[in-house]
Amino acid sequence: MSETRIDRRFKACAAAGRPALVTFITAGDPDLATSQAVLDALPAAGADVIELGMPFSDPMAEGVPIQQATQRALKSGQTMDKTLQMVRAFRQKDADTPIVLMGYYNPIYVRDPKNFVAEARDAGVDGLIVVDIPPEADDELCLPALEAGLNFIRLATPTTDDRRLPAVLANTSGFVYYVSVTGITGAAIANTGRVTTAVNRIKGHTRLPVAVGFGIKTADQAAMIGKDADGVVVGTVLVNAIRDSLDDAGRATDRTVSAVTTLVSDLAGGVARARSA
Repeated sequence: MSETRIDRRFKACAAAGRPALVTFITAGDPDLATSQAVLDALPAAGADVIELGMPFSDPMAEGVPIQQATQRALKSGQTMDKTLQMVRAFRQKDADTPIVLMGYYNPIYVRDPKNFVAEARDAGVDGLIVVDIPPEADDELCLPALEAGLNFIRLATPTTDDRRLPAVLANTSGFVYYVSVTGITGAAIANTGRVTTAVNRIKGHTRLPVAVGFGIKTADQAAMIGKDADGVVVGTVLVNAIRDSLDDAGRATDRTVSAVTTLVSDLAGGVARARSA
């Protein structure tokens, strides 16, 4: 593959002596206009890479907060077309920040995978994380994505041993997402010593950057994880910030966007000092 925005961003962060801050929001949460405003504001707040969740009615790997965000988005009328349109609108203002669509295969399958990757590429998407397709089914989506110039990002977990890891990494590009706990999103942060060991083990198998997620909620935690990881992924805490800013009817308020950007700025500060000690 040719060098992608994701490749360039991780290289730039490494050159700056820090890990990348990878932020997750659910497209359409709590409504399309507010979600677009949050998305557009993330880079200035300090996000280096943005994961944009594709709402799906059965997000089996997600904890309650992201499940609720998905339900809010679907209730507000979010569709895949609207999610891709969000990326197009973002690209009119930002040509550099990588966007990764994250979600499940069903909404992609019903559109036809080859059509989907073409639509995603044309909208300005840089990569895909699809959590329910194993490496044995790479011909379903992974290979068409790579052929279209999209990075396909795999997840490794504490149970991915050295026998399984080569299969996971075989067609992975952009970065490796290390899920630091066994469980659903939003679980408690893992022991940092174990994370360091796991990150170093994965780096022994690949030259790709390794980003660590699940359970990171504070700037101090981001700084700790970022000492060894090439990227720090935060999601549930941002989704919770959106939820906590809503009014009693579940509608966005004038605090919704700033609730997210203030938190991202704080997390970016933690990432910036990750390797200063």
